[in-house]
Amino acid sequence: MQQPITEQERFWADKFGDEYTNRNQGDLILASNIALFSKILNYTQNINSVMEIGANIGLNLQAIKTLVPNIKLSAIEINKYACQKLRQFVGIEVYNNSIIDFSTKNKYDFVLSKGVLIHINPEKLNQTYDLMHKLSNKYICIVEYYNPKPVVLDYRGNVNKLFKRDFAGEILDRFKDVSLVDYGFTYHRDKYFAQDDITWFLLEKI
Repeated sequence: MQQPITEQERFWADKFGDEYTNRNQGDLILASNIALFSKILNYTQNINSVMEIGANIGLNLQAIKTLVPNIKLSAIEINKYACQKLRQFVGIEVYNNSIIDFSTKNKYDFVLSKGVLIHINPEKLNQTYDLMHKLSNKYICIVEYYNPKPVVLDYRGNVNKLFKRDFAGEILDRFKDVSLVDYGFTYHRDKYFAQDDITWFLLEKI
């Protein structure tokens, strides 16, 4: 494993990341993810591989695999405990790595960030955007808290660990070969398939 680079990465690689993994499991989360990705994937074509940055135990990948059974799964995850659970999926390619300094020659049809960019040091976001762009053959999917301007929020009593902004807009401004396909919002009071007030954006390399 490559060592964490930033304060935020050390936070997620350590005990807090282990506790997050134990809190965020179960069939209800998986069902909500299946509902979410059934909407998003409806706007895509010919998806054969996916790379998720910050995959935790793989509930997003599991949902996608349910919808696209033959898809090839890959994941970057900094927390060692979460990676142990990730590797229980047969055939998944798991990198126990920092996102910020990750490198591979591989390309993927669908590159996903869900609830991860909000926890990355803002000074390292452009590197992360560059990575996602480089990894993607076609689609980049951003599922994060949205705010039109950058803000910093308290996160379970921890400072400088949660950042909201227009991640998708920044990617669109940074890369001229990326366009917006569609976007949507999932409310925390949804009757059956709630998510934590997240906004999704599907982007396509053109």
